[in-house]
Amino acid sequence: MAEIFTDIPLIRPNIPLLDSIDKPDDLRKLDEDQLEELADQLRAYLLYAVGKTGGHFGAGLGVVELTIALHYVYNTPHDRLVWDVGHQTYPHKILTGRREQLLSIRQKNGISGFPRRTESEYDTFGVGHSSTSISAALGMALASRMNREDRKTVAVIGDGAMTAGMAFEALNHCAHTDADLLVLLNDNNMSISRNVGGLATYFSKIWSSRFYNAIREGGKKVLKSVPSAAAFVRKTEEHLKAMVAPGIVFEELGFNYIGPIDGHDLPLLVHTLENLKLLSGPVLLHTITRKGKGYAPAEEDPIGYHALNKIEPKPAAQVATGQSKTKVEKPRPKYQQVFGDWLTDMAEIDPRLVAITPAMCEGSGMQDFARRFPDRFHDVAIAEQHAVTLAAGLACDGQKPVVAIYSTFLQRAYDQLIHDVALQDLNVLFGLDRAGLVGEDGATHAGAYDLSYLRCIPRMVVMTPSDENETRQLLYTGYLHRGPAAVRYPRGTGPGTTIQTQMTALPIGVGRLCREGRGVAILNFGTLMPAALEVADNLNATVADMRFVKPLDTELVDRLAAKHELLVTLEENVIMGGAGSAVSEYLSQTGTVMPLLQLGLPDRFIEHAQHGDQLRAAGLDADSILNAIQTRLTLIKGHRIAVF
Repeated sequence: MAEIFTDIPLIRPNIPLLDSIDKPDDLRKLDEDQLEELADQLRAYLLYAVGKTGGHFGAGLGVVELTIALHYVYNTPHDRLVWDVGHQTYPHKILTGRREQLLSIRQKNGISGFPRRTESEYDTFGVGHSSTSISAALGMALASRMNREDRKTVAVIGDGAMTAGMAFEALNHCAHTDADLLVLLNDNNMSISRNVGGLATYFSKIWSSRFYNAIREGGKKVLKSVPSAAAFVRKTEEHLKAMVAPGIVFEELGFNYIGPIDGHDLPLLVHTLENLKLLSGPVLLHTITRKGKGYAPAEEDPIGYHALNKIEPKPAAQVATGQSKTKVEKPRPKYQQVFGDWLTDMAEIDPRLVAITPAMCEGSGMQDFARRFPDRFHDVAIAEQHAVTLAAGLACDGQKPVVAIYSTFLQRAYDQLIHDVALQDLNVLFGLDRAGLVGEDGATHAGAYDLSYLRCIPRMVVMTPSDENETRQLLYTGYLHRGPAAVRYPRGTGPGTTIQTQMTALPIGVGRLCREGRGVAILNFGTLMPAALEVADNLNATVADMRFVKPLDTELVDRLAAKHELLVTLEENVIMGGAGSAVSEYLSQTGTVMPLLQLGLPDRFIEHAQHGDQLRAAGLDADSILNAIQTRLTLIKGHRIAVF
C-alpha cells in the first residue's frame, strides 16, 4: 500500500534506497519486492523537491509506479521511452541521474521541466506540447526496424492528450506499419475507475500472457483457410473484451488492447509489461492512475495541484503567532482573469457570444463563464484545429465566437486560421494568452511568434494592449470588429492599471502618445510599456503605445519620423516579421530614410528562467534597452561626423 502524505516535506526525507539509484541500471538490480518501498521514497523526494522549486506536481505523483515499472522492465536508454507533454516526467528525471539536479528544475541554468534531448540520453524526444508521443515513438520503432536493431519502443500518453487528432492520426498509421510499439495509455480520469477490479485484472493478465497470445496467433494461422470461422473467432474475442474493457476502438485500429489495469499496482505492472515486451506488433496497454496519487490534497484537487508554487518557510515569529506582521496587499488580477471577466461581461450583453477553448478553461480564466453560460461554452479538449474551425462554423451562422487559446498552441491551427477563418472573412475573435516569454515553462510554451505569423494573414486585425485596461478595451474593440481579430496578452499580472468597467471601442489602427520628448521615439507594441517609459525618462524620449500591429498607425509613424532622429520599435515577439518589421516595411514603401532600431526577441530560443531573467537574456529589460539605444545614437553621431 502506497504511503499517503498530507504535508510537503520542508527538509530532505530519508531515502536510502532512492539515493542508491543513479541510473536505471541500478534500479534493475533491485529485487521486485523492493519496488514499492522505492515508490514511497520517490514520491517523498518528489514532494520535497517541487516544494523547494515549484513546478508541475500532480501528474508526476500519478505516474511514480508506472515510471519505476517501465525503467525496471525495459532496457533504457537502449529501449526507447517517449513521454507525452512532459508534465509527468519528474520521477523519470529522478531515476535517470538527475535526482539532485531536480532542485534546479525550471530555474535559470537548471534542468528543464520537460523532456529534452540535449539534457539526457534518457530523454528520447523533446516535448512540451501534447499528443506527439505516438508519432515520435512510431518513427523510432520504424527506424529500429530499418536499422535491424533489437530495440523496444514505448509511448506514454495521457487520456487528455489522447483527445487530440494527432494522436489518432498516429494510431491509425500504426496498424499499416505493423511496427513493434507499445502505447501506454495513462488514464487518470476517475469516472472510469470502476473498470479496475478483479474481472478486468483477470482478463488483462490473460490477454498479456504468452499462452493467450500464442493461441491467438496460432488460431489465426490455422483458420486462414476457413474465413468464416476466422471471422467468428475474431468477433467472439472482440465482444468478450468489450464486455469488460473500453478497448474495442483500439482493436479496430489494429492494436492488441490490454486493460484497463491499476497503474499503481507495481507487481501487476511489472508482470504485464514483462509479458507485453515479448509481443510483436502494435499493442496498447490501458492503465488507470490517480493524478496527485499519494498526496492527499492533490488527490482531492487534481486541477488545483497540477503545479505547485515554491514553498517559503514561515519566519519563526509568524509560526509562533500564526500571523504575518507584513500587510498583504490586494493581489493584482492576472491577464487571464482580465480576459475571463471581460468574457462574462460581454456575454451578458450579447447572447450570440460563444466561448471556445482547447482544454484550457482554468488556464484561460474561463471558469466563471463556463459556470454561468454552460450552453455557450465549449471545451473541445486538446484539439486546436477543431477549435478554430468550430468557431468558423459558428460564425457562418451568425454567432460571435471567441477562441481563448495560448499563443504557442494556436501555431497548431495555422492552416485553419488562414483557410477557415481569414479567407472567409469570418467574425472570430482570438484571445491569445501567454504571448511573449513565459518564464519557467521555457521555449516550448513561449508565445514568441504570433505577431509574425498573424500580421502576414490578409484581413487579420492584430492588437497588442499595454496594460490590463487596454486589454479589456481592445478585446471589446476586436469583438465588435467585423472580421477576424486577435488580442495578445502575456502570462501573469500587469502593472496594476485601473480597469474601467465601461467598455469603449477604440478606433481600429490608431495608437496613442504616452510621453513626448526629443530625439528618440519609442514605438511600443504590448506590455513592455513600463520599461519603455523608464528608458524614455532617462533619454527624454517620446513614447507611443501603438496598440495595433495590423493595421499599423501609419499617420503616427509619419509624425514621429518627421520629428525625431531615431525610431525604436519594442515588442516581446521575434524581431523577424514582427511589429518592428511592419514599421520598417512601411518606411521603405514610403521612401522614408531614417535610422530604425528594432528591439525584440533574438533569433534563438530563450531558455527557461524567471520572466525578468528571460527579458535580460533577450535584451528587453530597461537597462538593455537603454544601452541599445545609446549605442545606436553613438553610431548615428559617428556616421554624421564621418560624413562631414
